[in-house]
Amino acid sequence: MSTVSTRVPIVRAAGEGEQRWFYGGGLHTWKAGDEETGGAFLLFEARMERGKVTPLHTHPSDETMYVLEGEILVHMDGEEHRVATGGVAVAPRGVPHAFMVLSDEARVLFLHTPGGCEAFYRDASEPAGADPTAGPVDFGRIGESAARNGGIDILGPPPFSG
Repeated sequence: MSTVSTRVPIVRAAGEGEQRWFYGGGLHTWKAGDEETGGAFLLFEARMERGKVTPLHTHPSDETMYVLEGEILVHMDGEEHRVATGGVAVAPRGVPHAFMVLSDEARVLFLHTPGGCEAFYRDASEPAGADPTAGPVDFGRIGESAARNGGIDILGPPPFSG
């Protein structure tokens, strides 16, 4: 029987954790990283605005999306599902998926199990700084990070119509 354990105790309050602007849109707050968890998982919160969308993609990990606030539209394996506050969507590793923010703002907790995607996200983002202002979405930089670091396989453009 296998057990999973983090390398160190991790305690972070609301709003605590390293903050990074993701080139795909949104502010990430890192709650538990690959190194801290011994590669068991990656956990971060994303604060995103209406219209934020991802390309169709897969991950080598299972991706759980727990909606803390707002509403997103999840395209998973060819079907679309609305997921609102308190709802969850799980994209098993290798399953094509994408999402789009429907509400004015959404806060989503992302859990990747096992870890291993952190290098992709770090290379496709920058520190938020003391007075953060969001930069333009740059899917080109996302693709470059994916090619360098793995952690995601971009299959095509966002699958949503208007």
